[in-house]
Amino acid sequence: MANSNLTNAKKAKNDEFYTQYHDIEKEINAYLDFNPEVFRGKTILLPCDDPEWSNFTKFFAQNFERFGLKKLISTSYAMDSKLYKSSYQVSMFEEQAPQYDVKKTKKHGKIFTLTNDKSRDGKIDVDDLDWSYLEGDGDFKSEEVIQLRQEADIIITNPPFSLFRDFVSWIVEANKHFVIIGNMNAIKYKNVFPLIQENKIWTGSRFNQRVNGKNMTFYVPDNYDLSGTEVELENGKKMISVAGTGWYTNIDHGRRHLPLQLMTMDDNLRFNKKLKGNDFYKKYENYNAIEIPYTDAIPCDYENIMGVPISFLNKYNPDQFEIIWQASGNTRASTPKEILERIGYQVHSDDRGGCSIINGRRTYDRIFIKHKNPTQ
Repeated sequence: MANSNLTNAKKAKNDEFYTQYHDIEKEINAYLDFNPEVFRGKTILLPCDDPEWSNFTKFFAQNFERFGLKKLISTSYAMDSKLYKSSYQVSMFEEQAPQYDVKKTKKHGKIFTLTNDKSRDGKIDVDDLDWSYLEGDGDFKSEEVIQLRQEADIIITNPPFSLFRDFVSWIVEANKHFVIIGNMNAIKYKNVFPLIQENKIWTGSRFNQRVNGKNMTFYVPDNYDLSGTEVELENGKKMISVAGTGWYTNIDHGRRHLPLQLMTMDDNLRFNKKLKGNDFYKKYENYNAIEIPYTDAIPCDYENIMGVPISFLNKYNPDQFEIIWQASGNTRASTPKEILERIGYQVHSDDRGGCSIINGRRTYDRIFIKHKNPTQ
């Protein structure tokens, strides 16, 4: 049921999911644990953000001084420009402000900035936010927001899943550090996987992890049409659980350097319960590699290429493994010739696009890897 939540939302383009405060806190703390100075003196931009709903602005505003931020910038997208139209009611926060403009409230985005103790209460926090209307609707691709992107050191947000490809390209184009949320299937996107392979993007500290038996859970607006999906209520707010969801980043964290503890090939075949009944590792018919159905079944002593599930990336240690390429439904059309030659690819008449085949049956999507230093 959780998978259908994302599918239904993308069809209707109502993928306006709002991240829980504690999910933001846990992820950001992982970068601080690895480098306590990671945010000090930095300007953080939170595009695709609406502080009246989103917790990103609240979290970074409340921790402005602790992180040692230089400036916080948050932008929201105009209601009239959203593909999914929902009811709109001006908040008291906006309506009571002297800059409130009834003609702009639905047609213009907003910008919130935080730099100093405006309220003079001895601390810099959410009460010191300044806001005004943007000239345009707040689209992250607009020249107005691009200028803010240029000013920022780090970009952090939960972009609409339907625009994830465009958003990644938008960030990479500016060569910025970032922490963003996306679905696990984004690993296979043509403009994302090469960046993962080159260690320009990696998964965050928490990725595709179930907590207390639940997937990552998001708030959604009250009037979202999510019929046929599993909806929870928390303090009267709608929440939905989305499987295969987590953080992508290019900021280092400790989990990324934890080595996988693995057994030899012989020991896996003897003792790994997930391989019970297997006397050998299967080989692909159209790739010169062995099939690894589970990440914990990777043999530590195998020197050649292995195909692993895409969920492996959550355990990927760049000091331990080299990523060769991926095999999915559109791989052959987009894979460079030298990569195909390296993994021993041979085109078969029944090969419909590059997925690995075993005994005439196609497998799930796979990532091809090699040990950098195989051990006994």
